[in-house]
Amino acid sequence: MKLCCLQLFNAGQLGDVLVIWQAKESSWDAHCSIDVQLLCGAGLDATRAYLEADGLAQAVEALRYLLDCEAAGDFVGFSAAEESRWRANYYLG
Repeated sequence: MKLCCLQLFNAGQLGDVLVIWQAKESSWDAHCSIDVQLLCGAGLDATRAYLEADGLAQAVEALRYLLDCEAAGDFVGFSAAEESRWRANYYLG
């Protein structure tokens, strides 16, 4: 499941954010193994704006979690392009 989320992250499509979120929240193990950064293939700012605009309960929950993780420092130095390159080398390489 994580590899599928990685592929969606690499595609960088905002429409996949909630698909990745659903996978992350499908179980406790999935929540722990699917990194929050995988929600942000289109970039952190674009993902935040997308979730804010969506307004559905699932998007609100994902946004709240994303903001909490951002406040905790999980996105310090985050770049979708760099993250994609690193993850591709680590998981696929």
